[in-house]
Amino acid sequence: MPTFSAHDGTELAYHVSGDGPPVVCLPGGPMQASAYLGDLGGLSAHRKLITLDLRGTGRSATPEDAASYRCDRLVDDVDALRKHLGLETMDVLAHSAGTNLAALYAGRHPERVGKLALITPSVMAVGITITADVRLEAAQLRRDEPWFPAAFAALEAIVAGKATADSFEAIAPFFYGRWDETARAHRAAEDRQKNKEAAAVFGAEGAFHPDATRSALARLAAPALVLAGEVDLNSPPRATADFAELFPHAESVVQPGAGHFPWLDDADRFVATTTAFLERTTAQTCPAVTGRE
Repeated sequence: MPTFSAHDGTELAYHVSGDGPPVVCLPGGPMQASAYLGDLGGLSAHRKLITLDLRGTGRSATPEDAASYRCDRLVDDVDALRKHLGLETMDVLAHSAGTNLAALYAGRHPERVGKLALITPSVMAVGITITADVRLEAAQLRRDEPWFPAAFAALEAIVAGKATADSFEAIAPFFYGRWDETARAHRAAEDRQKNKEAAAVFGAEGAFHPDATRSALARLAAPALVLAGEVDLNSPPRATADFAELFPHAESVVQPGAGHFPWLDDADRFVATTTAFLERTTAQTCPAVTGRE
């Protein structure tokens, strides 16, 4: 397992799969081991995937200072990986909460980013609010599913501030385009992959400065892909479209029928969309293109 040392001496691990130009992959969770990404539906057939286990997760060591789990402090780990790999610039793919880290990295080191693929992104770092009504509206797209009544009741309890211990588990089907055996196994693995102490620190006070990040992203020369899942409760397309508008050169795509993990719901479509973006030359990348695949 390849490793490298962070600035504070913490030994961090990463996983390499596939061939082709490298793309550094940042996991979400927050603070979940990168194993849940797998090979991103077969993206490794087109690109060399370098998936980072953030400090305190997966094969990476636990730092001495728990405050270093804060998202803005993880930026230095990402740049340490870039230097370790000997890359002047790198393409970055980030999922969910990891997109906050990618946004902060792009804002702090814009000259080091080749392309930026943000998959079902979290929008905390840029201060976009996702209202309860937007989430409930997204959930209604699943009303014909057999599990919907119990899951929707749990969601209503959550947004009303009346959640029970079982409520968050009950809404798990909303995060997958198909609530099948693959989805259930993926969800069941989450608890043992996630560092809950680190997750509590990730977005702590001081981690995000949305106005500054928005200003930095507005000057980003690198092209960005913002890919949403049509039925994703966590990152509804309406919010991800607002995120895409913050970039001067962004393409916003909604994957039909997909939830929060689009490579599980339709691997071929996800790989085709992501590969096309990563292989596109800068001259071919259109600014502020929005639409549905």
